[in-house]
Parts: sequence; C-alpha cells; structure tokens
Amino acid sequence: MTTTTVPTLTLNDGQIIPQLGFGVFKVNPEQTERIVSDALEVGYRHIDTAAIYGNEVGVGNAIAKSGIPRDELFITTKLWNSDQGTQSAIDAMDLSLEKLQLESVNLYLIHWPRADLDRYVDSWTTMEQLKVDGKTTSIGVSNFHLSHLERLAAETGTVPAVDQLELHPALAQKQLRAYGAEHGIAIEAWGPLGQGKYPLFEMAPVADAAAAHGVSPAQVVVRWHLHHGLIVFPKSNSRERMAQNYDVFGFELSADELAAIDTLDQGMRVGADPDEARF
Repeated sequence: MTTTTVPTLTLNDGQIIPQLGFGVFKVNPEQTERIVSDALEVGYRHIDTAAIYGNEVGVGNAIAKSGIPRDELFITTKLWNSDQGTQSAIDAMDLSLEKLQLESVNLYLIHWPRADLDRYVDSWTTMEQLKVDGKTTSIGVSNFHLSHLERLAAETGTVPAVDQLELHPALAQKQLRAYGAEHGIAIEAWGPLGQGKYPLFEMAPVADAAAAHGVSPAQVVVRWHLHHGLIVFPKSNSRERMAQNYDVFGFELSADELAAIDTLDQGMRVGADPDEARF
C-alpha cells in the first residue's frame, strides 16, 4: 500500500482545504509539540486545534520548528463559548494567534452554538470582520444544528465555510450533510473513529472490509469518511498509528462495503448534544 497526495476540497470562499488532517483534542499540552511534530513529519499538513484545548502553544512551537512553509499548512482554531461576543471574540482571536505564533489562521470556528447564551450571531458578524482584517482566511462553525445554520443564513451575509460535527458511522449526520451539500458548507468530522466509546472496529462491516483489504479497522473508517466527501482528522498520540491513519490511499472501499458501513448509523452520540451543551 502506498501513500499518495492527500485530496483537497474547495470551500465556498474558494480556499483549498486538505481532506485529511490531524486533530489535537485532549492532547496533553506538555506533549503537544512532540505529537504535532510527529504528525508533520508523517506528512500531515492540516492541524485542527482550539482555544479550549489548552495546547495552541505546543501546536505553534511545532509549526515554528518544522521549517515547513506557512503556505503549505492549513491551521484551524476555535472560539470558545465564554469568549462569544464582539470585543471578546476579537481578543480571543488575537490570543490564539499569539499562542500559535501566526499572523493568521486558515480557518476560525465558533466552537459551539450555545443558543442559550444567544451570542453566536453577534460572534459570527465579528468573525466576518476578522476575515476582512486578515486574521483568518475562512470562517466556519462547529456543532451547529440545522436551526443554528438557518438562523445564520437569515440574519447574516456569510455562509459558513464548514460545519465541524461529531460524525462517525453510528452518527452519520445525514440531514446536516445534505444541508451542507445544498448550501455549499463543507462537513468536517470530529471523533471520526467514535472515540473508542463503542466497539466500532469489531462491527462486521468494518472488520470484514479491513480483512478484505488487509488494512486496520481504523483505516477503513477513515477511508469511509473520505469516500463520503468529509473532512476528517483522526487523533493519536502514537506516531505509528498517526502514520497508519495517514496511509489510507492505497485501497478503495467498494460500493457494497460503503453501504454496509452506512447501515451502522443509529443516530448515537458519544459526545454532547449541541442543544444541551452548557460548558
């Protein structure tokens, strides 16, 4: 099996995003520099972090020491819930850029809608300005349900470039994927392997496809995401598993294998429901 160039997607603002990236959710801040350095050495060029992860400094250090030209990297970070608003969002963006040692990020996301706070529309208009100001190339959202996206469409002038969602075979998010396809919103998957919270790798459609292609169940699931046009960033602290998750371009899942994995969709969350999240 050979690794080929990571495919890219064109966002609704014309920007190019690598379809496969590396996520640092729950990566220990003290280990982040090493782990992201490993990921960059493996070949990843798309890194997804967030202010609340507490590890932007480590991501920034790894980027700075990598020697990789900035225009070859795609860096995402996110606005935390307590920073939603107008001036607070500007301050949060500036702090993230300082920690990342960057003049701008490629993508800035509202991390959760927190509709109970009723600040995500104001935050979105601020992010529109942050894009104009050159602090981020693209803007998007994370964990936004249909109702949240429809409100942004009704009250603001910019369609999100992406919506980052909990998405894995047991929670395939078909309604939001359809909405995204209709309105030009790319869908990113967080927790793409189910975070180990259910026996995904042992389920017959995944295990059978792995055996048929001589690859790991994780590679099958990453490939399932890519086949469906999703942007995906599996996370691992292990360089070996990072490399394995990156090496997914030497095989193709058949239509029957994809359909079998699709049957695993149960609408089952392993994380918080955005309508109920209060952190």
